[in-house]
Amino acid sequence: MFSCDKDNPVESSLCDESIEVELWGECYNIETTTILDLSYSNLIGDLPSSIGNLENLTWLVLYGNQLTGSIPTEIGNLTSLFKLNLGNNQLTGSIPIEIGNLTSLFELSLVSNQLTGQIPTEIGNLSSLSKLFLQNNNLSGNIPIEICELNIIQIGINNNQLCPSYPSCISQVDIDPQDTTECP
Repeated sequence: MFSCDKDNPVESSLCDESIEVELWGECYNIETTTILDLSYSNLIGDLPSSIGNLENLTWLVLYGNQLTGSIPTEIGNLTSLFKLNLGNNQLTGSIPIEIGNLTSLFELSLVSNQLTGQIPTEIGNLSSLSKLFLQNNNLSGNIPIEICELNIIQIGINNNQLCPSYPSCISQVDIDPQDTTECP
């Protein structure tokens, strides 16, 4: 198994595009890269759509960088993901509905970004999800009732703009506070 983290980067200057993906100046093998933890690596710019080519990833952690732009829809290609943490960046736009393709996902963390729009109902497809962290964004609308069909043991969705009424399966402690000034 090949693993890459910030303390042990792949040393390569040219990528073979048939078997590798270049991300932030490094090459990652499409077949063998299963863990990509680049948290606190001072990454800047957009999250490249080519990340979706690393279809064998089980662990994608890009926490604590300066990533901007939207989450690419190609993230939905990473169907082997167990953990996805894009928290504490500057990501904008909505959570792509393709997130619902990640049925092996155990933990999803998108905390402390600038995400907008509604939590997609496709989140209900994440049958393995146990930890969901979406707090400190600008998410709006209603919390999809599909969340209640999951076996979530930890959830954080506070500090957004989510409107009542809230699903009874979620504790008020995990919801409050919300900016409801734009709610009907």
